[in-house]
Amino acid sequence: QVQLVESGGGLVQPGGSLRLSCAASGSIFSVKTWAWYRQAPGKQRDLVARIPSSGSTEYANSVKGRFTISKEHAKNTVYLQMNSLKPEDTAVYYCNAEIATMALIANDYWGQGTPVTVSS
Repeated sequence: QVQLVESGGGLVQPGGSLRLSCAASGSIFSVKTWAWYRQAPGKQRDLVARIPSSGSTEYANSVKGRFTISKEHAKNTVYLQMNSLKPEDTAVYYCNAEIATMALIANDYWGQGTPVTVSS
């Protein structure tokens, strides 16, 4: 079994920063692609940032220059550094990963979500 566990969400004032973490555990052979999504109340779940096996990163236009996705391969962990936070960043943030298990079966996995609230 593979599980993703997220942490780091909370309440922050506009202009502040938060760092989200997501660690994968279980019968992991390789993490192919990491990504962060977010879902605001009443809205669809949207891609925030992605880091594939190539190492290249991609971001939603709304967070470019403010958010940074990174990973520690040896720890099977991905991070999302969020700076200059705005009220419109308020959402539940979800970690997502394409993972090949030790049985060489690749699947998409999701974390449970961690809420981020940006408010004064």
